[in-house]
Amino acid sequence: MLERRPRQREENRRRFWPNDSFAGAADLIKLRCHGHHTTVIHYSFLILRVAKRGFLMLLDPELHYLDNAATTMVDPEIAGAIHEALLKDWANPSSLYEPAVETHEALTTARGQIARTLGCQAKDLYFTSCGSESNNLAVQGLAMARKNWGSKIVVSGFEHPSVQRPIRALKDRGFEVVEILPEADGHLDVAKLAAEVDKNTVLVSCMAVNNETGTLQDIAALSTAVKAKNSRCAVHVDAVQAWLRIPIDLKKWKNVDTLSVSGHKVHAPKGIGALFIRDSVRQTLCPPYLGGHQERGLRPGTENTPYIVGLGLAAAKGAKNLSDRNAHIRALNAQLRTGLEELAQQAPITLNSPADAVPEVLNFSTNCVNSQTFIEYLSGRHIYISGGSACDKGEPSHTLMAMGAPDLAVRTALRVSFCGDNTPEDVQALLDGLKDGLKELQHI
Repeated sequence: MLERRPRQREENRRRFWPNDSFAGAADLIKLRCHGHHTTVIHYSFLILRVAKRGFLMLLDPELHYLDNAATTMVDPEIAGAIHEALLKDWANPSSLYEPAVETHEALTTARGQIARTLGCQAKDLYFTSCGSESNNLAVQGLAMARKNWGSKIVVSGFEHPSVQRPIRALKDRGFEVVEILPEADGHLDVAKLAAEVDKNTVLVSCMAVNNETGTLQDIAALSTAVKAKNSRCAVHVDAVQAWLRIPIDLKKWKNVDTLSVSGHKVHAPKGIGALFIRDSVRQTLCPPYLGGHQERGLRPGTENTPYIVGLGLAAAKGAKNLSDRNAHIRALNAQLRTGLEELAQQAPITLNSPADAVPEVLNFSTNCVNSQTFIEYLSGRHIYISGGSACDKGEPSHTLMAMGAPDLAVRTALRVSFCGDNTPEDVQALLDGLKDGLKELQHI
């Protein structure tokens, strides 16, 4: 099996990364070196790092990385584009001379690439440092802009901490907060949520895809129901786990006012994200910090041009391969589900992700081995999964608790999350590890 694995990796690499990243890096050397020996050494070191780290999963038959909802490995082609931009697009995009104009054009290109994946206008996208910053900016900015006429916030009971905690802070400042718990399968009852919206409601926030279970919410129906009850109420959507996993069209999601995305979930680096702000609410949004005029004054600070270039390339590549990648990941998910059904004869395994969850995420509970114990055991076999959101630092899953899962299921939950580079061998290695771990590890 291991002998076949490198060939499978290479087939996946050429399928999803058709341009040879190493050849591109070599061209970059020719373009930038101008015969300077020290620069050649620098670029050789860059390629070595890309080969050993960013390309690790494709080359190492022993490594099985299955925690892509936490973060993804940076695509070597994107890493190369970022490094080129560090040297080529060095000027401040707010300056007025020629190199700055070229840098500004790079921002414009990237903004357009991302906008095309979201079905929105490029001018309605604002660059941030991450999905968490985007969520903070939207939640606080929308609520504070409406406090003169309302004070109620309605939110799902399983939001990411970057939505939960700002809303709790707003509650401390006098806002009324109503949490709508999901059904047992993780879906929100749209009618139940809409029933809580009244003339005093200033904000409704709901993630499109849950980061722990992969549950997909009906954002179109939810946002339409909210606006039908109160057209002035703002709707924010955390789409960090949905972007480039499901089609998003903000022309169809016309009642969504703000939407956040992040780079490191889609093979771009950590430290870059974006926020869609519909033009109709842009003038009334109150940014939480002040500074320069960058990003139309809503997100001050000199733009991180190289990472923005990388985010744009990630958007373009992800949208191009969305259908093929989805089919590939769906097959891996089905393989894992089948394997877990067989293991259920050995242990009381239960699935926490519904059948219609996005295929990238599958959450299940062994109901007999502590999550952290199993994670450490699998890590020893170079199999990397998680027990839930990385941002919760090992705390029990608030999502599963909100779904009403039994305490034992919460304490023994495991999350597997795929990307296009994963293979059937990864799934089989995990299933073998689970089978052995269920025999060897202490049950609770």
